[in-house]
Amino acid sequence: MKDYYPKRIVCLTEETTEMLYILGEESRIAGISGFTVRPPHARQAHPKVSAFTSAKIDKILDLKPDLVLGFSDIQADIAGALIKQGIAVHIFNQRSVDEIFSMVMMLASLVGATDKAAIWLADIESKIERIKLNATKCNKRPKVYFELWNDPLMSGIQWVSELIEIAGGDECFPDLAKESLAKNRIIADPRIVIDANPDIIIGSWCGRKFKPDQVASRDGWDAINAVKNEQLFEVKSANILQPGPAALTDGLDQLVEIIEAWQQQNANENV
Repeated sequence: MKDYYPKRIVCLTEETTEMLYILGEESRIAGISGFTVRPPHARQAHPKVSAFTSAKIDKILDLKPDLVLGFSDIQADIAGALIKQGIAVHIFNQRSVDEIFSMVMMLASLVGATDKAAIWLADIESKIERIKLNATKCNKRPKVYFELWNDPLMSGIQWVSELIEIAGGDECFPDLAKESLAKNRIIADPRIVIDANPDIIIGSWCGRKFKPDQVASRDGWDAINAVKNEQLFEVKSANILQPGPAALTDGLDQLVEIIEAWQQQNANENV
């Protein structure tokens, strides 16, 4: 039977690029985001045609794509410009772990790779269940403050909050995490974090290097347990802020490592 699936796909964000590689469908990729770092060799294999909020429309059109994949309302203007040029566009909008799973299956269905995706997702589901089971064996769960941006302070999005919970921590601001718009996750008063008194602070400043010393020097933050005990860590944005395979693999693994180390230290101190 003839292959009727799209053969020239432009991925405006990294997670769809990485997932197509995982599915073995990378030959369908015609163009990628300039922010793509996973997998590393994708940067050399495909032309870079977009940032996150902007894109080179003419360059995308030159690639003659039969499908363009994007993410969220932030890329609505890009999608609109391409649609006006007669290009098929699909914008994903996954915000939770379950929605990431749904995105993977939907993407797989677009390229005829649902069997491969189901196997991959089953492995991830098993991994998550093992992590959850292991977390139940610990007596204490650390309070975790995840900082997505530093000026203004901004807490993490829903899938990050859920992954922290899976890894064995209690995320400080789970209600804020459910806000899909970044402006609604701004923490206007830094004293709110002081009052929350997290045991661990994790920073992932949207591509900017996280600076623990800068965080620790904030007015009044020396009273926070995480600062007093030097429990400030970075998880690079490419590993946690991409709502796709990176967050479910390397991102989750790093959260588990950080939280388990705290739990081990806490257990030793209680002996």
